Amino acid sequence: MCGFIVVLTLRGAGPTPEHFARRTDLLSHRGPDGRGTIIEAPIALGFRRLAIFDLTTAADQPMNSSDGRHVIVFNGAIYNYLELRAELVALGHCFRSTSDTEVLLNAYRQWGTECLPRLNGMWAFAIWDRQEQKLFAARDRFGVKPMYVMRDEHSVSIASEIKALRFGKHSTNDCAVEKVADFILGDALDVSDETFFREIHRVPAGSAFSVDRFGKTASHAYWSLAHAAAAIDLPTDPTASFSQIFDDAVKLRLRSDVKVGVFLSGGLDSTSIMCAMARRRADMGQTASTLLAFSFGAPEYDETAQIAATITQTGAELVQYAPKPRDLWDRLARHLWHQDEPVHSMTSLVIDGLAQLARQRGVTVLLNGQGADEVLAGYGSYFVDYWSELMRTGELTRLWREVGAHRHVHGRDSLPLFMAALNDTGMRLAGKLPFYSTLWAGAKRRRAAANSWLQEELRASWQPRRKAAPKSLNEALRFSVERANLPLYERIEDRNAMAHGIETRLPFLDYRLVQLAFRLGAEWKLRGGETKHILREAMRGRIPESVRVARRKIGFSIPADRWFREELYEPMNDLLSSRALRETGWWCVPEIRRDLERHRKGELQIGSQLFDVAQVAIWQDSTCRNLGSN
Repeated sequence: MCGFIVVLTLRGAGPTPEHFARRTDLLSHRGPDGRGTIIEAPIALGFRRLAIFDLTTAADQPMNSSDGRHVIVFNGAIYNYLELRAELVALGHCFRSTSDTEVLLNAYRQWGTECLPRLNGMWAFAIWDRQEQKLFAARDRFGVKPMYVMRDEHSVSIASEIKALRFGKHSTNDCAVEKVADFILGDALDVSDETFFREIHRVPAGSAFSVDRFGKTASHAYWSLAHAAAAIDLPTDPTASFSQIFDDAVKLRLRSDVKVGVFLSGGLDSTSIMCAMARRRADMGQTASTLLAFSFGAPEYDETAQIAATITQTGAELVQYAPKPRDLWDRLARHLWHQDEPVHSMTSLVIDGLAQLARQRGVTVLLNGQGADEVLAGYGSYFVDYWSELMRTGELTRLWREVGAHRHVHGRDSLPLFMAALNDTGMRLAGKLPFYSTLWAGAKRRRAAANSWLQEELRASWQPRRKAAPKSLNEALRFSVERANLPLYERIEDRNAMAHGIETRLPFLDYRLVQLAFRLGAEWKLRGGETKHILREAMRGRIPESVRVARRKIGFSIPADRWFREELYEPMNDLLSSRALRETGWWCVPEIRRDLERHRKGELQIGSQLFDVAQVAIWQDSTCRNLGSN
């Protein structure tokens, strides 16, 4: 993984070498192993390298093709680069390095845009064609690797992080207040290609575009989850097919010329990955003791027994992260500077700390279970979508059986989900009425008006947007993969890792595995009160049984309510008196202070809401006002 910035000048003077170098070096955390720039009108390409494949200078970027026609900057990893390299050699291509970057460059030279479906990996790259004076750029199928674009009358710029595009902007005028309102009032982060800055947008996942020196742009989506899943055959033995693809996904993601570790919770996803890594190492004659697993756990969310079982089975070394809440608070400003935009919870700070710890232990590549919940239905809320689907399709016998099985496993916890499914079905019927949208929007605005923490400017800027209700569980999962919540988690994962020069790899987002999961029916995700049914079946006898059958989902959970009642009460109280919060003009401080006191007494449970106030105020101060000084 690395970081890059590209500026295509359409008219006027391009960036000076000094200015462009400073913008490139804003991404130095993404690439501590080297830097390179090419400035030749009308293009400027800047790169910071994190060396993973081929640690020599032969793999440095920007990388020129052998004939000098093309030059590439590339952030990511092409896991099947060895197979592609062999194919390209057979077609007459020569290689000067052993890097995946050169394979990608030659793949583009050989197949053009048709190289994209051949890639298995994560990528954001840009290739400048000196002969045609045209820039081509693409982002991977699921948007694991970031790419942002900013365009004005003078230039088109793309970069790995927003800060490199905004360098030199020291005002908050381009801050999209409506996005802040959508976050505070609608809990919306990374649900569209818009960002918290009006002029900057995300390049959509699974898309590519080209732009010539006159600014003429053409873009297209080269991959669609719905079409890709429908295009494959239904396997006769889904469990065996899943196991085979999963093992290969992990094997490919172990390819590296640097040390590889794993994020480990006590859950099903990371345990499955870690055990597969250990099996692969054993097959290669490597000792498991060289495998490092990085873990965090608060006393309220204890998974010690499950983690211990996994460590016993794999023989790996466990490295535990146990920060104090105040330590996390003290790194919040720097954390938000790296993230560029607000985050979902304090869990993001924990992942940041785990990545730093991994780097201190000499690990440069980390595998984790990101994406499994959205692809395989890992959250309990997905039962609402599944049961609603069964209600709407009239499969009442199956519905009764599934609700009964869930009640047997989870007891009283089933009733709220069943009532939510009934409500979802009723709201769907009501949604067909011509006046429903008006009533829905009015109810949302009344809720916003009743929020005593917010000033009128923020409340008035909120435009509630009603998303279409999913027709099936698979449709709900596809929305999770494409819009919410996976794009947010990918952004947080990428910035946290790259803040410390770490590459994270996500086996559950191997496109073959995702296609298979979406080709299968809902019963392969949720069955008998279980989430992730196919993964549990595929891991039978391959991971500790105590983890495989566990029903409670924890992950790296944070006891935010307790922390803001105890260790974080004082710093939060101090922040409410600070210039940073006061000068936003968005908050009614006396109301927040009153509720903070009630929270401290145990009358309210609002730790997450207090964190959002804190992070938005600090984000605006550290990211919007002080860009370039961090």
